[in-house]
Amino acid sequence: MILSESEYNSQIEKIAAIIIADGTSLDEQDPARLQKYHDFVEQHFHLSGEHASQLVNEAFLYLKLKNSDLVDPLQHGDEFGAGFS
Repeated sequence: MILSESEYNSQIEKIAAIIIADGTSLDEQDPARLQKYHDFVEQHFHLSGEHASQLVNEAFLYLKLKNSDLVDPLQHGDEFGAGFS
């Protein structure tokens, strides 16, 4: 399934909102804690495996960039090669 840029960005923002609500560290590496976000992606966006991992990783990257106060990652994400723009 091919998503538009706005749909993809919306998915990233939804995952990011859950990460923030959970108070999860943006540097979280514990697979057991990250599994919640993978499960969310699988259930709500029907992605699995590497695609689910990529979306979760991009949500964490989005939050890191957003918290940097340098630029809006959804407006300038292509400058970082982050996959969202």
